[in-house]
Amino acid sequence: MQRDPHPYNTRFRQWLGQEFFAPQEWRRRLALWLGGCVVGLAAVAFAELSELAFQGFEWLRRRVSWAPLIVTPVMFALLAWLTVGAMRPTRGSGIPQVIAALPQENSEFRHRLLSLPIALGKMLLTLMALLGGASVGREGPTVHVGAGVMLWIGERFGFQDPRVLSRFVLAGGGAGVAAAFNTPLAGVVFAIEELAGSFEHRFSGIILTAVIFAGAVSLGLMGNYAYFGQVHDVLPIGRGWLSVLVCGLLCGLLGGLFARALLMSDDIFSRLRALRERRPVVFAAICGLLLALIGVLAGGAVFGTGYAEAHQLVQGQAGPGGWFAPLKLLANVLSYWAGIPGGIFAPALAVGAGFGDLVSLAFPELPGPVVVLLGMASFLAGVTQAPLTATVISLELTANRTLVLPIMAACLLGRAVSSLVCPRPIYRAFAGNLIDEYERRRQEESRPITPSV
Repeated sequence: MQRDPHPYNTRFRQWLGQEFFAPQEWRRRLALWLGGCVVGLAAVAFAELSELAFQGFEWLRRRVSWAPLIVTPVMFALLAWLTVGAMRPTRGSGIPQVIAALPQENSEFRHRLLSLPIALGKMLLTLMALLGGASVGREGPTVHVGAGVMLWIGERFGFQDPRVLSRFVLAGGGAGVAAAFNTPLAGVVFAIEELAGSFEHRFSGIILTAVIFAGAVSLGLMGNYAYFGQVHDVLPIGRGWLSVLVCGLLCGLLGGLFARALLMSDDIFSRLRALRERRPVVFAAICGLLLALIGVLAGGAVFGTGYAEAHQLVQGQAGPGGWFAPLKLLANVLSYWAGIPGGIFAPALAVGAGFGDLVSLAFPELPGPVVVLLGMASFLAGVTQAPLTATVISLELTANRTLVLPIMAACLLGRAVSSLVCPRPIYRAFAGNLIDEYERRRQEESRPITPSV
């Protein structure tokens, strides 16, 4: 019997496991590391360009107050026209596209939603929306872009198994959230709770790998910062927890109603849906004009992501006024109804902060920023029906660890109330619509043509 000349090396390999040394596993790791870096770079570039695009709109609006009455409807109409055909998957937030593509083994459908041209088009068209003053965010589109980029890199590294590629898509989506908000933990939680809808041990390691590299790139380029600045206030026992109850119930209910309005699933929206299908460009122009009218009357506060206004409220500074929350909500609805590319994540945070500010008027003895944060978190939980993601992202956005229990309680209440008025979570409802639309088109294309007599 021949002795092993390298017994220690053999034991070391056995201790680590053969899978650690497998070329296939190292190829996957390298693809994820590279993908995470690329997603991080794309998210940072997207963030900088988004700010420049909206600054361009603001520059024009400040010099010509009525300019949005022309620029916004024209840009909405242009975006609706550009997204009628092959670029239709770039419409909306981008998160439903990722959710719809994840479980699919149909490569044609997945590429239709997440191909590299779609990802790049999503970035460009969202920038155009912000340049036109649309009330949209870049975070949902960043998830879309991250998933598309990671899918492309996975395929370039030779992975073809749909189940393996779905892990790349999931990792790209999580990395997109982490890099967009500088919230690595929220990126992991979002990918598991919202995108995948379940926890799997193998998924968690893959997501963590991509999030670490995307977060490192974002951290190196943007620095260590809290998206809305730090909040150090605490919530006192007693009436403080009454504010948790009020914010959770009220903002959760409003978040559910907001989600239901975006879905346009009720019969009262049937005529609007029919008009949008028949005349998408005209419908988008009308939405843009209405948004412009609201924006001009509101002094411009409802245009864009709402980041500046939400930041003021979270920091306890003088905000835009009590009218901000309902008008911003209406601006978000009009922008989404238009069918243009753009997300609802950041605008929803702004609306929630506005409603939280209104609730704080009933609790003058409490720190205003804390109540604002409760409203923001519970409204987001009501919109997405993802309470864990809403909790984690709200805490990371303000670098606050002392409000874990109050925010979690408000988010759970918000999610429970929201589900009563909007039984189906908004992102999954939109994802289901995408799948149904694709299946309907396939059936129409495969239907034999009957020759006319």
